[in-house]
This record gives sequence, structure tokens and C-alpha cells, in this order.
Amino acid sequence: MTSILVVEDDPQLGPALHRGLTAEGYRVELVRDGTTGLQRALTGGHALIVLDIMLPGPNGYRICAALRAAGLTTPVLMLTAKDGEYDEAEGLDTGADDYLVKPFSSVVLLARLRALLRRGGTAANGRSVLRVGDLWADVTSRRAGRGDVEFALTPKEFAILTCLLHAPDRPVSKEEILDEVWDPAYTGGTAIVEVYISALRKKVDAPFATHSIETVRGHGYRLTPREQP
Repeated sequence: MTSILVVEDDPQLGPALHRGLTAEGYRVELVRDGTTGLQRALTGGHALIVLDIMLPGPNGYRICAALRAAGLTTPVLMLTAKDGEYDEAEGLDTGADDYLVKPFSSVVLLARLRALLRRGGTAANGRSVLRVGDLWADVTSRRAGRGDVEFALTPKEFAILTCLLHAPDRPVSKEEILDEVWDPAYTGGTAIVEVYISALRKKVDAPFATHSIETVRGHGYRLTPREQP
């Protein structure tokens, strides 16, 4: 049974999420403060974490950043009453995989959860490892890196990288990336793709002084073999 950790202090929403997700067949652990939430998340064993931002103790941003710093790649869906591009960007910058603004419907929540849980399918043409230059991603083990150096990618970052690796040297539009990586229930614009591409470049290009993820003006992005700037 798939295990989901819910970190939510709202006395009505927390129990409602617990009941609703349990009814859908998930094993749900509900905690109501940031300190306990971080402790439980660090134990591992959860397939997904639903994380409120405004919590007693460490907030959701701090918890998510701590999880990623510890090397935990469990998908994180952030919940917040805030609404705005900068709030979303802040959550994603700390390593969250998706972002849902309250109030939300159970249909949308379940669609987002299923999308996060199902990511990491099989590579095209039956290949397990995709390569462009010294950049690689193993879709079976969900590992990626340059040469012998591995990256710590979030599930959505990994999905975007594999999307680009499937089409080396071909421009891939933001709309294509949205269709491939985001759930059909997502109604936001393509600006969110730019946020994730920026985060991905910081991990796969910047530490190696390379520019393999190119911006194709007016279209999208193209992945090229490793090049020195």
C-alpha cells in the first residue's frame, strides 16, 4: 500500500485529507507541526509528502529545503493559502515538486498526487539509460549525472531532464514539457517551466561550467552535448 505523509495543522483540513486519502486506498500518516513533520519525513518510507507551508515550528519551505539537503528525493506537494508566482517559485526553489493553492477540490488534489506517484516510466525504444555527451539519466533507477558525478534531482526535475534527453539537439517547446511532465489538471501557464529549467541548470550545468541546456528564443529549450562556455 502506498504511504503518504501529510503535514498539515489545520484542524479541519488535516483530518479531511487523512479520511479522503485513506478512502482512496493510501496509507496515510498525519502530523500537525513542522518539527514532527521533518522528523517523520527524514525517516523515509513514504512514497509522497503533502506539506503545508504555514506550520507551527519549521515552515514548509524550511522543511522541504532540509529534506533536499539531506538527499531525500521523495516527491513533495506543497499546500498553501498564499497565491502568486513568487510564492510558488519560492516553494519550488526549496525542492518541492508541485504546488496547490487552498481551497482546492479533492479531484484536483488526487490528480496531482497520481501524477507525482506515477512519474519515472520507461525510456523510449526500451533504453534504460539516456545519454547526451557525458550527461545521462537512468529511468529505471531514477539516477542521473555527468560522467561519474551524480545529481540529486527532484522527481519533476528528473522528468524534465529525461524529456530533453529523449530529443537531443531538437528544440522542445515549453508546451511539450508541460504535456509530458505536468498533470493534465494543471491550469497554470508555461512560466513554471522556466522556474524548473533554471533549477535544473543549477544542478546539471553550473557546477560543471557548461551550457548544455540552451534556450531557443521563442520556442523552448534544446539539450546539446557538453560544451565549455
